[in-house]
Amino acid sequence: MHESAIAQSLLEIIEQETLPYAGAKVTTLTLRIGKLSGVMPEALTFAFEALSMGSRSEGASLIIEEVPLSIKCNQCGRVHIVDDPFMICPHCEGTDVEMIAGRELEIRNMEIEDGNQGSQTHT
Repeated sequence: MHESAIAQSLLEIIEQETLPYAGAKVTTLTLRIGKLSGVMPEALTFAFEALSMGSRSEGASLIIEEVPLSIKCNQCGRVHIVDDPFMICPHCEGTDVEMIAGRELEIRNMEIEDGNQGSQTHT
């Protein structure tokens, strides 16, 4: 399950980002995950919760925004959100298309409760 490795990487990033804040605690972490990223949101949430025990992220809310698969047709020039990965333009049925969204795995933002200065949002 590679979601455990992803969760561990997220926790390492969080540790680095919160170092300047003494007593900081992450309250919310928002991720953007593409439909074709290969990441199972439920498994990532489970791994994050399990691995964050005892860290600055323990108890943090993990919000996952799913990014749909978007393609651009190089024949008709249109952009479409599609449900299946067959990569065929729904307008002209062309197969010369490129994926422009749907494989993302990124941190959109995190809310940090600083022990000294209150809550802050980092993007």
